[in-house]
Amino acid sequence: MAASMLVQRTAAFCGTLKGASLSKAILPVNCRCGFVLQTASYNPKPLRLNLRDPYVPDKESSETPEWQKTSRYDRKLFGRYGSASGIAPASLWPSPVELEKIIAEEKEWHPPLEVMLKNIETREKEETEKRLAKEKLIAANMAKMPKMVEDWRREKREAKQKLKEEKERKAKLLAEARERFGYNVDPRSPKFLEMVAEIEKEDKKKRKLLKRRQKGEQAAAPPAAQP
Repeated sequence: MAASMLVQRTAAFCGTLKGASLSKAILPVNCRCGFVLQTASYNPKPLRLNLRDPYVPDKESSETPEWQKTSRYDRKLFGRYGSASGIAPASLWPSPVELEKIIAEEKEWHPPLEVMLKNIETREKEETEKRLAKEKLIAANMAKMPKMVEDWRREKREAKQKLKEEKERKAKLLAEARERFGYNVDPRSPKFLEMVAEIEKEDKKKRKLLKRRQKGEQAAAPPAAQP
């Protein structure tokens, strides 16, 4: 691999020189000087590929940087020098732990086609179930809608009737207060509130007496004849 790379670089360099010589023949005289200067100023980096005596760091030495002791650097040396690096190709293979990690990452980020199709099928199934559940809930709510509307209308009628009765009761209390005191009384005044409390007390007493009388009448009534 390293030898073929060296041959390719040499061929490319020779092609560059050949192209430069052809350009000299094609370019006009007034342009040749600038091209020659540009070619002369070109200073390519030297090829640091020594196949006879390749640089292989000593991993046992404390002066060797830690990054040159890694398996990644070994792969780099083997890719550059091949067998001349002295590195066994078998040692470049991932360890069982690294291999398991690579396989896990491959399964996570690049799953097989069967797994992808299964995931798509599962996701579509979940979306269908959610849609059907939503449609079922909407249908159930729509079925309850007539009763809900009727209940709302009934509550609205009851609230309206209660408000009407409260207004009538308040007007009746104000009329009674005007008749008792001989003038219009403020509903927030202590006199009016005291009168209302007294009337409520009397009404409660009357209801209690009425309930007691009804209970006495039921007790005095003869029992119904049994067949």
